[in-house]
Amino acid sequence: PELGRRFAERKRCADPECSLLMCRGKATQDFKGPDCRFVNFKKGEAVYVYYKLIGKSTELWAGSVGSDFGYFPKDLLEINHNYSNEELELPTDVSLYLF
Repeated sequence: PELGRRFAERKRCADPECSLLMCRGKATQDFKGPDCRFVNFKKGEAVYVYYKLIGKSTELWAGSVGSDFGYFPKDLLEINHNYSNEELELPTDVSLYLF
């Protein structure tokens, strides 16, 4: 199916609202996203993951660094703590549309 302007059709979350932390990791290198939908971080910073896109854009996860929230490439994160082993597969919503 056509995804329109969404990054992905589905995502994996720890709870139905995608509000619980899935895991925490350490940034393996600096990252500056291409636009405001992405979270920027420096090597060594803690990154908290709330959901993982699946399907079309499996390389993107969504999380926070400090008070900033956004997408980032999952390959730039070294996981050092899992908060939940349960992953629910859910449809993405309008918050994933490009503006």
